[in-house]
Amino acid sequence: MSDLEYGPTLTISEETHAKKHRLEGESFYEAQTRIANALKDSHEHFSGFRGILLNQRFMGAGRVQSAVGAPREVTAFNCFVSGTIEDSLGGIMHRATEAAFTMKAGGGIGYDFSTLRPRGDRIVSLGSRSSGPISFMGIFNAICSTIASAGHRRGAQMAVMRVDHPDIEEFVRAKQNDTELKGFNMSLGITDKFMQCVRDDTPFDLVFDGKVYDTISARNLYEEIMRSTWDWAEPGFLLIDRINEMNNLWYCETIAATNPCGEQPLPPYGACLLGSFNLVKYLKPRGKGFAFDFAQFEADIPVVVRAMDNIHDIAKFPLPEQRTESHNKRRMGLGYTGLANAGELCGNAYGSEGFLKWSDRVMRTLRDCVYHASIDLAAEKGSFPALDKEKYLQGGFIKTLPKVIRERIQKHGIRNSHLLSIAPTGTLSLTADNVSSGAEPVFAHEYSRIIQSFDGPETEVVQDWAYREHGLKGRTATECTAQEHLAVLALATKYVDSAVSKTINVDPNMPWEEFTDVYMQAWEMGCKGVTTFNPSGKRFGILNANPTDKPEACFIDEATGSKTCE
Repeated sequence: MSDLEYGPTLTISEETHAKKHRLEGESFYEAQTRIANALKDSHEHFSGFRGILLNQRFMGAGRVQSAVGAPREVTAFNCFVSGTIEDSLGGIMHRATEAAFTMKAGGGIGYDFSTLRPRGDRIVSLGSRSSGPISFMGIFNAICSTIASAGHRRGAQMAVMRVDHPDIEEFVRAKQNDTELKGFNMSLGITDKFMQCVRDDTPFDLVFDGKVYDTISARNLYEEIMRSTWDWAEPGFLLIDRINEMNNLWYCETIAATNPCGEQPLPPYGACLLGSFNLVKYLKPRGKGFAFDFAQFEADIPVVVRAMDNIHDIAKFPLPEQRTESHNKRRMGLGYTGLANAGELCGNAYGSEGFLKWSDRVMRTLRDCVYHASIDLAAEKGSFPALDKEKYLQGGFIKTLPKVIRERIQKHGIRNSHLLSIAPTGTLSLTADNVSSGAEPVFAHEYSRIIQSFDGPETEVVQDWAYREHGLKGRTATECTAQEHLAVLALATKYVDSAVSKTINVDPNMPWEEFTDVYMQAWEMGCKGVTTFNPSGKRFGILNANPTDKPEACFIDEATGSKTCE
């Protein structure tokens, strides 16, 4: 194939890829060559990895594509979590400064605001009272809105507060408008104790620094949270006890926050690489339909793991603490995109029993292959420095791995502490000719956008990949039931050592008890996080199908989780 035959074919896909993932004047072929050359271990590795990139069977996240091998002073890491915010003005401003440098370098960042004393609490040294964590969030929000992030990136932030913090109700209401804290996604750190109190209808304590500030009705707070998510699609649920229980590094870190999209729970100064296998590229004709090429999938995974691991050694970091965290643990988050398109072209309607069975095999193959590949790298290059084999093998997730993998870790160690996560991949999927995003169903079979041409504005219709290429009208997000969305989320979570970013679309006419039970079921099913979207809510959707009289192109940024329209 010639250089021009590689890469996206749709105008919007090529424009988006060039704008967000390439250097000025760089072709798609040149960009993939740059990345493969920077991450190669050998000429053979370079050739194999470049072939995978050129055919878009694997796509590094936006930061990987734009930063690796480039002269820009930007980071290849999409995801960071702030250092612990100390409960003092100096501590808050120090973390705000660090956040500014992180966002300037193109990284999204999450914070745990639970460490700040509640509103009205006495400050002994000043003889005054605290204005509370939500007021201080305004400082970080202002920084996010004023910094021009590198590589055409807007700032991306996640604010987390534990559900037992005394200011939790103020936090829940903080974004029930279209004007406040627009630089943040908001999530609650939900504890098992809270969910048990909701289920059993027992009182729940609000606590800070070991002191009980109030005892409330858990069910009433749960109801208020549910009303907010129904109307405003926020705050999200981070099942923080489940996250820590299943964390591979349970013995040396405590997680209190995530990256802006929620698929990467990270410790203070945590950093993680992201990348996705494009599942539609593994389809091969079989009879009148398609089959998934598991052999090619299995062959590609070790090549990708080797390349992504090398990023830890060449990447630029906004802060030295982030570099130390990266080098000690060598986290990565490999996942997939195009799940809906690929599964449905194999004959399985999204959310159906057949789809779940097929997805289970894909996820199991991905999990097992990335772990074997990381073990092989450890035998060759050494394990991540923070590894304590005996404790690592006692981790909740590690215990779910096949016996052969656990035995190999015991013998050889493992190169990377974490290897898997499912990101939203909205922008990434668009650059692959608009395949379905991440673990989501198709949003719309087609939409319109306006192009400013020499002769004036023109309208272009953009179609879902499976619909355009094969005439398949897959089930859309609104056609799937909440239970089907939840089943896909729970299955993916089972095989992922970090977390899954997925939205559960709900029917505006569903009974209220069914809606509130979605979150309870997610907790009971072992999910690590839950986000729902009600299309009739007060906040316009992250992604909305547009009527023909108002054409525009909208897609989700995989770092911010926010909608971009042109």
